[in-house]
Amino acid sequence: MTIETKKAPPSTLVIFGGTGDLTKRLLLPAVVNLARAKLLPEKFAVLGVGRRDYSSEEFRAELTRSAREIGSIDTKSPAWRWLAGRIDYHKGDFDDPAAFRRLGEALETIARRHRTERNVLFYLATAPEAFPVIIENLGAAGLTDEKAGGWRRVVIEKPFGTDLDSARALNRKILGILEERQAFRIDHYLGKETVQNIMMLRFSNGIFEPLWNRDHIDHVQISVAETVGVETRGKLYDKVGALRDMVPNHLFQVLALIAMEAPASFDADAVRTEKAKVLQAVRSYDCEGCLDNVVRGQYRAGRIGRQAMPGYRGEPDVSARSRTETYVAMKLLVDDWRWAGVPFYLRTGKRLAAKSSQVAIQFKQAPLALFRDLPGDHRMVRNFLVLQIQPDEGVSLQFGVKVPGPAMTVEEVNLDFSYRDRFAMPPSTGYETLIYDCMRGDATLFQRADFVESGWRVLQPMLDAWRDPRAPGPAGYAAGGEGPKVADQLLARDGRTWHTLG
Repeated sequence: MTIETKKAPPSTLVIFGGTGDLTKRLLLPAVVNLARAKLLPEKFAVLGVGRRDYSSEEFRAELTRSAREIGSIDTKSPAWRWLAGRIDYHKGDFDDPAAFRRLGEALETIARRHRTERNVLFYLATAPEAFPVIIENLGAAGLTDEKAGGWRRVVIEKPFGTDLDSARALNRKILGILEERQAFRIDHYLGKETVQNIMMLRFSNGIFEPLWNRDHIDHVQISVAETVGVETRGKLYDKVGALRDMVPNHLFQVLALIAMEAPASFDADAVRTEKAKVLQAVRSYDCEGCLDNVVRGQYRAGRIGRQAMPGYRGEPDVSARSRTETYVAMKLLVDDWRWAGVPFYLRTGKRLAAKSSQVAIQFKQAPLALFRDLPGDHRMVRNFLVLQIQPDEGVSLQFGVKVPGPAMTVEEVNLDFSYRDRFAMPPSTGYETLIYDCMRGDATLFQRADFVESGWRVLQPMLDAWRDPRAPGPAGYAAGGEGPKVADQLLARDGRTWHTLG
């Protein structure tokens, strides 16, 4: 089945933080890829907003220079030449109301020049602390008002809050100025084809959905592992940690896609309502439950391949006594009719042996009664359905077969599907689909306020439990290893083991 993909409507993309790393490395390359795919309208413009004293010509020259240096864009391509002629710059401080009044005038000029029909997508590619003041000033300047014609939408990058109270406060600020349909809380993880494929795999195949429940599934593992450390982000990361950085967005998005009920349609609200129900059904632990079912770790010095790696406390701008976790693993229970009693194990960490994002679903094991009187090895076969999100995108199914020979011996084998083997994978930063959907007003892949707050409701008791000085600190694990032993013990006490990463 193929659904025709249409060009996005005329619009201006305004990027706050236009001179920043996110814009140069990911956003503009994504826009170039959309242009190359002919998904952008002829009536299109980009306006970068920042504090640096650039003219539009100087801004375009800087973007071209950095693109060549980073290698993020082929600056000789027709797509870049087409886009570069539509890029302008607006200087202004985010906390200066006068700058937003001038921004409104600049947008009117761009609308006349490029005939963008007064449709504007504001992208907040800034530090999180700037989100509220930018949104407030957009509203005060009337730039979010749609009464004069055209649509106005705002993309809010992650992290969306640092705990339940801050997430609620940010939502109040946003929804005091914008309608929910105008707010696009982005998680670039949902831009990955293999994450989007979870719904397609589940709901378009009759062989999976009948088995997708507590009667047939033993447990689910969701893993996001990185080989990189905190690099130059030590100062910021030391205030955040692995739980805040990855769980309320990446891991909870995948959890919701795996556990959700079938929506009535692929309409944005129908899909997001079912996803929100999943987090609303996740059991909230008390302090003791958090310490029993959530573990954390911090990487120590080690080696990845032949390269020696420093420990987390030896990274630049990290406290020598830091208790910030670089690894977290947890056991969650979804208390609804489909999943009652099925544990969901989530883990994420830095400086691990392999870079891998995957979902491993283990089905319940067949009884051995049929084989009990036969000679040979009848160890239990584990049936895993593995959805590999990155780096080697694909799907594999693990099952048992008889080893050739007179003995009745079983061996586990894999049936593998690889995206690269089947499809031509176009260049992607992970933001193409998301930017395109924003321009079309399709919020399916974006977080709604209730989803965000439900996620923080699950995590807040964990943050509270870790604040207690009596709580155990992060367990050490060697850089280049599989993570802390306490994570293995979390599954071992249930008679389970982690699926191999990669």
